[in-house]
Amino acid sequence: MGDVRQFLEAFRKAKLVHGHLRGLFHVVIGRRIATSDGTVISTGITWRQLAEILKDLHWDKDYVIELGLNPQEMPLKDRTRYWYQAISAAKVLSVEAQREGDQVALIALGLGFQVGPSPL
Repeated sequence: MGDVRQFLEAFRKAKLVHGHLRGLFHVVIGRRIATSDGTVISTGITWRQLAEILKDLHWDKDYVIELGLNPQEMPLKDRTRYWYQAISAAKVLSVEAQREGDQVALIALGLGFQVGPSPL
């Protein structure tokens, strides 16, 4: 999971999270992620693992606005639950999430990562 953190941090540091949150969730949960040299860093993680990582990385709670959520109406004191609800709202198995995941895969190339195709 540590390398998934690096993948997510690369997007955050490049200020590419906004507009790509659903796609990021889709990729991290269900796709193969490798470094540019082909070293596999993830073959997918659970919703719960992703929620824990986002909590640990102190992701901005306002990222969820693009999913149609109001951060003030979510469980602010339990950040794992907060992010779990956001992942649920993102509908990561939807066709829209798959399309957004394809966009994230293209962006990831520029950040030094290779993202595999959607399993859907």
